[in-house]
Amino acid sequence: MALYKHSQFLHMSNASAYDVLHNPGAATPFSGIYRCENCGDEVASNKGNPLPPQNHKQHDLNKGKILWRLLVFAETK
Repeated sequence: MALYKHSQFLHMSNASAYDVLHNPGAATPFSGIYRCENCGDEVASNKGNPLPPQNHKQHDLNKGKILWRLLVFAETK
């Protein structure tokens, strides 16, 4: 679970981008923190870079395959 201290720097959003699941190795659509839907692992990834591949760590296959969901969007200007 992503943690934070200063809530004034975060805003709630219902954007559909948070509902999409991304496959390992897919291009990161938005810079931010992504969470594996099945094992709960979190990673930071920059827009355009590939999301971590299936073998990026020892992933318990009994928990299902790695599927990345945007958790925190990093707003850049």
